[in-house]
Amino acid sequence: MTELNSWRDELASLMNDPGVRYTGDPMEIPTTSFEMRRSEYVPSESLKIEPEGSGESFKDQAMGFVMAWCEILMELARGCRDILQQNFMNEDSYVVRKLGGPCAKVYKRLRFLNDYLPEDRDPVQAWSIVFSVFIIALAAICVDPNREALPPVVKLRIHPPSASRILLPDGRYMAYHEQGVPADKARFSLIAPHSFLSSRLAGMAGVRESLLEEYGIRLVTYDLAGFGESDPHPNRNLNSSAMDMLHLANAVNVSGKFWLLCHSSGCIHAWAALRYIPERIAGAAMLAPMINPFDPHMTKDEMKRTWEKWQPRRKFMYSLARRFPKFLSFFYRRSFFSGKHDRLDKQLSFSLGKKDEILIEEPAFDEFWQRDVEESVRQGNMQPFIEEAALQVSNWGFDLFDLRVQKKCQTKGILDWLRSMYSQAECELAGFLGIINIWQGLDDKVVPPSISECIGRVLPEAVIHKFPNEGHFSFFFFCGECQKQIFSTLFGSPQGPALDEEDKEKV
Repeated sequence: MTELNSWRDELASLMNDPGVRYTGDPMEIPTTSFEMRRSEYVPSESLKIEPEGSGESFKDQAMGFVMAWCEILMELARGCRDILQQNFMNEDSYVVRKLGGPCAKVYKRLRFLNDYLPEDRDPVQAWSIVFSVFIIALAAICVDPNREALPPVVKLRIHPPSASRILLPDGRYMAYHEQGVPADKARFSLIAPHSFLSSRLAGMAGVRESLLEEYGIRLVTYDLAGFGESDPHPNRNLNSSAMDMLHLANAVNVSGKFWLLCHSSGCIHAWAALRYIPERIAGAAMLAPMINPFDPHMTKDEMKRTWEKWQPRRKFMYSLARRFPKFLSFFYRRSFFSGKHDRLDKQLSFSLGKKDEILIEEPAFDEFWQRDVEESVRQGNMQPFIEEAALQVSNWGFDLFDLRVQKKCQTKGILDWLRSMYSQAECELAGFLGIINIWQGLDDKVVPPSISECIGRVLPEAVIHKFPNEGHFSFFFFCGECQKQIFSTLFGSPQGPALDEEDKEKV
């Protein structure tokens, strides 16, 4: 009996010989006849049988999961939209009753923009998409891929105590620093109160020792109460500030009258000295002096030209210091009390002129500024800074008009007043009788020139020197020629240190 081949063997033989046509012979075992047509070549890779349970790949499953969640979120958004439309966008809702009329008016005015849309587009959906694309494009433009990395954060350091100190009558200690010639050889003594967020080290802003010796100047700078290494004052005001300056002059053996040198907001303490201790002041050199920006003596035009130069944040800080000074601690804690350094204009919300911008980028000024700030906040007490900010904008207890030179007569009645018109002996001059020199940069945006104009109008005896291209810091800080011009204006030709008794005997 002929051996029967299985159908798998026959199929394999047909694959090996595709030209053979098999019609099938009658077999003892009944089977259905079939005809194999010419087989086509199928790549062997396609004949591989996937193992049972392989199914979809992990990537396909993840994509399916994401698509399912997207569909769920879309349905949730549609449901929220329907709820909003049913509850807030109907005619009886509070939102529609209040905003329906104004929105309708705005829609009518902007309806002409719909002419630029295709006819088959809903304006609401189309303009929503346009607005969204505009916001995304604007954000993309604002991101500069080529911009430099942010500079590293520089932290504040607390340095060891280095100041000389004196004991004041009320038990407080005041820190000070001396430059120039010794007391016994000084022709002129300068005492300099510092400005806000500064310290006694402000006098070291590039003032050459050789220049001080050339003019025989002794420069004494000190820390205001609560700044640097000076103890805070429990009830500080401008009167107490002038008394502190007087005690300092006596303690460091300043004989006779001394000169004042101040810059910016430090000049409010110089104004106080001119008011309360005028008999000890020979004159004042003021660099961009600050006055109370709410001073009633300022005209509307002067006040307008002053306030328009300041940043909105600085205007806000002045208003806050005038009405709610305690809230200043919130902002100070996030700026110069944060323990980190920042640019001068950012910490104090200043707008700077061109020369000032160049100056603060110089390494020498940056090093000076960082060291000065570190010394200023070394006690970690914000209260003196809040008091200083409030002093700048509050009632000083006097005004600039009190410093004006005027005739003051002792009159008790009309007859005494008529007699005083003919008798000079019964009258005396009041106000500050010394010299006030003011140097003002016309490109100053911190203390605008309009403030100096107000000072010149109220105090016509003051001499104002104007410089067209100078800013707030550029005229004095690290400018040897500028400092020499100031000293020449105050003291004339340089004569060197004064001769003591031993030097006179040798001569």
